[in-house]
Amino acid sequence: MMRQRYEMYIDGKWVESQSGETFLAYSPASGEVIAELPKGTREDARAAIAAANANKGKIAQMPPFERARLCHRVADLIEERRDEIARIVTLDQGKPYHTEALEEVDECVEYFRISAEDIKRLETSVIPSGSPNKRVLTLRQPRGVCAVISPWNWPLTMPAEFLAPGLAAGNAIVWSPASTTSLVGVKLAECIVDAGVPEGVFNLITGPGATVGDEIAGHPDTDAIGLVGSTEVGRLVARRGACKPMLLELGGNGPMIILDDADLEKAVKGTVLGCFLCAGQSCSAGERILVHQAIHDAFVECLTQATKDIVLGDPFDERTTMGPLNNEGVASKMDIHIEDALAKGAKLVCGGRRAAGFPTDLYYEPTILDQVSPDMLVSQEETFGPIAPIIPFSSDEECLLLANSCEYGLLSSVYTRDLSRAFYFAEQLQSGWVNINESSNYWETHLPFGGRSGKASGVGRVGGKYALLEMTDLKTIVFDVSYSSGKKE
Repeated sequence: MMRQRYEMYIDGKWVESQSGETFLAYSPASGEVIAELPKGTREDARAAIAAANANKGKIAQMPPFERARLCHRVADLIEERRDEIARIVTLDQGKPYHTEALEEVDECVEYFRISAEDIKRLETSVIPSGSPNKRVLTLRQPRGVCAVISPWNWPLTMPAEFLAPGLAAGNAIVWSPASTTSLVGVKLAECIVDAGVPEGVFNLITGPGATVGDEIAGHPDTDAIGLVGSTEVGRLVARRGACKPMLLELGGNGPMIILDDADLEKAVKGTVLGCFLCAGQSCSAGERILVHQAIHDAFVECLTQATKDIVLGDPFDERTTMGPLNNEGVASKMDIHIEDALAKGAKLVCGGRRAAGFPTDLYYEPTILDQVSPDMLVSQEETFGPIAPIIPFSSDEECLLLANSCEYGLLSSVYTRDLSRAFYFAEQLQSGWVNINESSNYWETHLPFGGRSGKASGVGRVGGKYALLEMTDLKTIVFDVSYSSGKKE
């Protein structure tokens, strides 16, 4: 494969890193080099921040309907380049082209369309005053310069959660995509640039997150931060950006709850989607499967049979339903978590190792662990791989105790035929989102998505108008309307 060299985008120009250094992008599926990209430095990040500050007025002063048209043009270009972008997603990230990459492109389009329409209807209020001579109204204004740091698991939709509402709301953007999927970032940036974003308003810096991501989070001239990433990274970013408005979508760890009155077929189907979509590399993955003892054996048997239908292979092959993991770090974590669980008494039902016979060592067998307990790493941490850890329980009280004992609180899923029981669990579960009789990996782009307070899954909400609210400042304006006509009685 011929290697192509790409540039990053700063102050209206495609440029190399000031250091002249580059890094290589590898396909996790084949191991081949697919691109050469600039290795951004702190100086590059500072140049991007300076450009964003110098030009933020261009988009802040742009009427909302004009910003909406900009976002629609971005969406149009993504649609036109759908096949090409999906191919790059598969090359760079590793997810199957036919079943996942094309869908991610379509979802990215939807983020820009929704932001374009929601900004037209972002109404504010007129508030009653205690004084007869005062009138109070509110306005929403852009934050200013938003630092965006995005992950590699959903390299289009996760940045779009911030880029689309950020631009629609009138912010300038400085974006640091994950190093292992920076080529996808360049392709999305091309659509934004070609759509006619004003020069300097949008900036893309490729390079190590510990360098460029850290710089844009902590720099005093960025006004707000948007991050999708691990809880560990989120804590680092929160410290670096202290006192700035932050929208942080962080880690998750299930649970998916299968109650004794669940529709078993539906629960199994949802578990497969929850655990193995994107090879399990999702913050909303069902990484703890809590199953009632009364249906435990039947559930495990059905899930094992369903897992056999997963086709691990070349992500460009139409028959493939699961591709490789994206990088060695997440593959090694799978190794460690499985070894820890087995050492502490878990039972390996299937999988449990890297698959042989593939071009790279990143293909991992879909794995089911049974008899998992709360002290195991798979219960305590976000594994982020193709794994279904099954935790048996015997009562609703025990189930809720297990479900809420984890530090994460992003998304939960419950399977039951009882409506009252469903509402009870939905209200008792300590997570920001609860799906009933649906996979943990189900969401829609216009719905509010984020973690529960007091947990380690983030701050704020992405999705639809909720992201626009997070990416704008609310300003209160008070008028004194005392008036005298000057006429004498």
